[in-house]
Amino acid sequence: MSKITKSTTIGEALKINPNAEAILQGFGMHCVHCPMSQMESLEEAGAVHGIDVELMVKKLNEDVK
Repeated sequence: MSKITKSTTIGEALKINPNAEAILQGFGMHCVHCPMSQMESLEEAGAVHGIDVELMVKKLNEDVK
């Protein structure tokens, strides 16, 4: 399985980690299925939403086997 990084798109993260939607929503990102999010990197989304991207990526990778 791939490792999630800051450059991973939201769409890719949703495919890599089955719990990504809940994790992202926990960080205040509630538009994970909007068309733009499928092309937006976690770093870009984090900047827009004022999120600690390093922490978010860490949490997203905790469940990845």
